[in-house]
Amino acid sequence: MDGAPRRTGSGTRHVVWDWNGTLFDDHVAVVAAVNDALSLLGVPPIDADSYRSHFTRPVERFYQQVVGRAVSTDEWRALDEAYHHGYQARLERLALASDARAALAAAQAAGLPQSLLSMWRHQDLVALVERLGIDQYFVRVDGLRRPDGGGKTAHLVGHLAALELAPQTVMLVGDSLDDLAAAQAVGARCVLYDGGSHHRHALEATGVPVVDTLTAALATADPSLS
Repeated sequence: MDGAPRRTGSGTRHVVWDWNGTLFDDHVAVVAAVNDALSLLGVPPIDADSYRSHFTRPVERFYQQVVGRAVSTDEWRALDEAYHHGYQARLERLALASDARAALAAAQAAGLPQSLLSMWRHQDLVALVERLGIDQYFVRVDGLRRPDGGGKTAHLVGHLAALELAPQTVMLVGDSLDDLAAAQAVGARCVLYDGGSHHRHALEATGVPVVDTLTAALATADPSLS
C-alpha cells in the first residue's frame, strides 16, 4: 500500500467517525449524567429506553421534551454544567466500543484516511483520544469549540472544508439521526451504528445501512474491510 486514499466500490475515500455512542461506548454514562442534570429541576430520572425515545438535537430541545416545558436560559446553563460534571466523573470507567481499535486499524491498513468529528468539547476530546492511544489513526480531530453547541451539519461542513474533501467521497459513521441529517445535508454517505442514541427501529426507518459493529460499518464502504 502506497498510502494514497483507497478507491472503494462505493466511492468512499475517507471515513469520518462520530465519537460519543460510536467509537466511544458511553451510553450508560450519558444517561446517568442526564439524570444528574434533571435532578436540578426535580424531574424524575429517565431510563435508557426513555432516553432513546426523546433524544434529539439541539440538546435544549431534548431537555424540554423530557421536562415537558420550556427551559430558561439560566436553567439550560445549569443543566449543561451538571451534565458535563456528571459525565466527567464517570469518564474513567468508560472505554472504546468493543471493535473500535480493530475498525480503525483495518481502515488504516487499507489506506483509507480517517477523521473524528464530535459534538463533545474539543479540548476534552483531544485529551481523551490521545490518552486512549488512537490519535495516530486520524488526520484531523474536531470537537465542539462553541459554547452554544451549534449544529452537526455546520460542524461537518467546516470539518470537510478544513480537510478539502468532496462530500460525495466521504462516509460518516455515527449513531444518531443528527449524524444522518448532517451527512445528507452535505451530500455524504452515512452508516448508522446502533450505539444507543435511538431505538433500532428509528434508525432502520431511515433506509440507510444500520450496523451492530464498527467493522461492519467499514464493510459497507468496501467488503474487504469486514
